[in-house]
Amino acid sequence: MSIDLDQLLTTAGLEPHLVDEVVRRTLAEDLQWGPDVTTNATISADQSGTADVVARAAGTIAGVPVAVAVLAAAAEQDRVELIIDPVRADGDHVQPGDTILTVTGPLRTLLTAERSMLNLLCQLSAVATRTAAWVSAIGDHRCRVRDTRKTVPGLRVLQKYAVRCGGGLNHRMGLGDAALIKDNHVAAAGSVTAALDAVRAAHPSIPCEVECDTLDQVAEAVAAGAELVLLDNMTPDEMRQAVAATRPYGVRTEASGGLTLPQAAEVAATGVDFITVGELTHSAPVLDLGFDLTSPAVV
Repeated sequence: MSIDLDQLLTTAGLEPHLVDEVVRRTLAEDLQWGPDVTTNATISADQSGTADVVARAAGTIAGVPVAVAVLAAAAEQDRVELIIDPVRADGDHVQPGDTILTVTGPLRTLLTAERSMLNLLCQLSAVATRTAAWVSAIGDHRCRVRDTRKTVPGLRVLQKYAVRCGGGLNHRMGLGDAALIKDNHVAAAGSVTAALDAVRAAHPSIPCEVECDTLDQVAEAVAAGAELVLLDNMTPDEMRQAVAATRPYGVRTEASGGLTLPQAAEVAATGVDFITVGELTHSAPVLDLGFDLTSPAVV
C-alpha cells in the first residue's frame, strides 16, 4: 500500500491511534467466531482482483480515510499487499453509480474486510449527508448547525468528524472539554447563577454554556455573565425574544430540543447563532454504498 495512512488521517483531522482502535475493534467483531468461512471456501488463496466502493444513493461522503485504514489493517493481518486508490474525498457529494474508492489485491482479504469497511463508511456518510441537509436548509442565515453527545457508543470522534465533513460544527467532544449547565445542575445548585458561579470557580478557563428553559432563566444567565445560552424547547417567538435580550450583551444563543429539518429555516431566521441537532449522529439513515468486484483474476 503506497498511501501514507498516518498522514492521510492527520490531514483529515483524525488521530491515527484512535482510528486504529476503532478499525481493529470492528474487524475483530466480525472475526471473533472464526475466519470468513464462506470466502475461504469459495475463493482460493491465490485469487486476486479489483473492487470498487460505489454509491447506490445520493449523499455526502465521510470516512474515506477510515475505509483505507480498515483495508490497511486487514492487509496487515493477512500479510498481503493492497493497492488502494481513493477516488472521492470526504465532503464530496456523490450520485448513484459514482465510484468512491478502488482497491486491488487478494480477494480473500478484500471480502473479509468488506462489511467492516462499509459499516463505518456508510455510518459516517450518513452523518455527513444529514448534516449537509441541515446546512442547506439553513441557507443564507448566519447560524451554524452543531452536533451533540448523542453519538453511537465508541464512534464519537468519527461521527463528529463526519459532521464537519457535512459542513457542521462540533459541540463539546465530552464532559471535560466544556461545561454545559443543564436543568439537573440548576436544580442541584439552587439557581442558574449559583450553578454558573460554581463552574467558574472550579474551572475558570473552561468554556461554559447554560441551558435555559424559560426567558426568565435567559435573563438570569445574562445577568450572571453567561457567554452562551442554550434555548431548550423554545418556540420561534421565544427564541426571537431571547436573541433580543442577549445580543446587546454579546451573549450567543443556541436553539435545541425537538427540532426537525422542515423547521431549520424558521429557527435560523430567529437570529440564533447555533442550532444543535441530536439526529445528526443518533438517527441519520445510513447512506447506501456497495462494494462491487470488477475484475477477478487468478495469479
